[in-house]
Amino acid sequence: MKPVPLAPDTKRDALRDGLLATVDLLKRRRAAEIAEKTIEEYVALHWLEWHGGSLRLTTTGENLTSQLDRITPRPAY
Repeated sequence: MKPVPLAPDTKRDALRDGLLATVDLLKRRRAAEIAEKTIEEYVALHWLEWHGGSLRLTTTGENLTSQLDRITPRPAY
């Protein structure tokens, strides 16, 4: 049986839910662990952009992560 593709809103929600983890990987210089398709989708949403051969958050991405930081509980290390 073929998997059902995610609806656009559901896909966007899934990407939003994974954004903080993606940003964490970027900060730890582990971008190779982010799926190429996921990177393409973040770039298409204007949440990430290529800059000098590396990925960085756009202003939109920064604003979104700030909102997510306020509402997402962080694990205590």
